Amino acid sequence: MSFSGIVKKEITKRVEDLTRSFYESALPPVDIYEEGGYLIVVADLAGFNKANIHARITPQNELVIEADREISETGTKYLTQRPKSIRRVISLPVAVKKDGEITGKYENGVLTLRFPVEGSATVKIE
Repeated sequence: MSFSGIVKKEITKRVEDLTRSFYESALPPVDIYEEGGYLIVVADLAGFNKANIHARITPQNELVIEADREISETGTKYLTQRPKSIRRVISLPVAVKKDGEITGKYENGVLTLRFPVEGSATVKIE
């Protein structure tokens, strides 16, 4: 292999490492909205196994989403950018009831979390 070929291969490897690192810190993309006294968080986690996805609320009212996966790279590798792990810390816009009914669902690569909003109450109208 020529010198320029070696340099090109090394630069490509470093760009891949930086790209993967970027995606691991920037992902997953998240939508957050409030509906009916609940804070809804929707995160795209395609390619991760449900058993390897973890979410928790910190005492500082932050949502932490973490996920890990194994990526098998067989054959000739040309480009690798998919993240092997993701960790995202999100400051929630409203206080949530940590002892309330919190639900989570993972379907088709999308994680949906529902948190009851602190201080909200549903009024039954007769």
